[in-house]
Amino acid sequence: MSESLDYKQAGVDVEAGNRLVERIKGVAKATKRPEVLTGLGGFASLVEVPLHRYKKPVMVSCTDGVGTKLKLAIESGIHHTVGIDLVAMCANDLIVAGAEPLFFLDYYATGELSVDIAESVVRGIGEGCQQAGMSLVGGETAEMPGMYAKGDYDLAGFCVGLVDKEKIIDGSKVKNGDTLIALGSSGPHSNGYSLIRKILENNDHTTAFRNGSIMDALLTPTRIYVKPLLALLESINVHAMAHITGGGLQENLARVLPLGVRAIVNEKALPAMEIFDWLQTKGNLTQETMLKTFNCGIGMVICVSNKDEKSTLDILENQGEKAWTLGSIEDSKTQDRQVFIQ
Repeated sequence: MSESLDYKQAGVDVEAGNRLVERIKGVAKATKRPEVLTGLGGFASLVEVPLHRYKKPVMVSCTDGVGTKLKLAIESGIHHTVGIDLVAMCANDLIVAGAEPLFFLDYYATGELSVDIAESVVRGIGEGCQQAGMSLVGGETAEMPGMYAKGDYDLAGFCVGLVDKEKIIDGSKVKNGDTLIALGSSGPHSNGYSLIRKILENNDHTTAFRNGSIMDALLTPTRIYVKPLLALLESINVHAMAHITGGGLQENLARVLPLGVRAIVNEKALPAMEIFDWLQTKGNLTQETMLKTFNCGIGMVICVSNKDEKSTLDILENQGEKAWTLGSIEDSKTQDRQVFIQ
């Protein structure tokens, strides 16, 4: 008679999953907003809509991942920062619509569950949720032997927020004469890492930068701009916001422009950062490739009326952000959404 099999022998450790849930309950509790009605462990999460704060609430939702930045995290054994990245990629997309993030869920998939690694990732997710002011209300941990190489894992994130219908920011207010304001990035954030990893393969990356190693710079988590931008929206009529992710400055800024206008970006306003200089030099990358692949030091672009330029800069700087004037909006005779860097 053949030996009796169980799930653990097939590669799935249910008890490890249960231990992980117990370890991360405190993480979720630390992010809890008053609207959240349930804790971890149920089949679904319940979140009340705060109707007393919204006249005509509109739900805004986003989903994203971290991409191949995860490979560097796995290779280096540094796992907590990618949890912050995961939240940032979702929350920064959500805020550009003028929405306040309310709650977040994560999906963690691996071939063999390491409770220690998964806990480190989730603690990073919790830290990101605190930075964004939203609740981590649940998620899914999937152990799938045979689907992933030993030690590998993947992440996905999902967040939901609210905005009053009349306060939705959709770019329709952008007009000739508006000013573009840049918010500084912390590095490549979570984009372009397939190219970055290719450059690392072909170059010695042990050289130290002024503020740490190349790997430190590459694993610095994505900045979360939610709280500074919510503070800005209380005082300034923002016409548009663009989260600068994959596709770079030109592609993402074009997404929020209405027909009939174009954005003019001052090339001299692009900041100098050691990590981008190193990548361009070691990868022999053209400026066009840099601009289409990386944020090049700009994580968010805000479009406001020219009269609000100084106030916008003051508010953002008081919120701890590095902000500066990037360019302007002009009328365009074409029907294309164009961004010129000159």
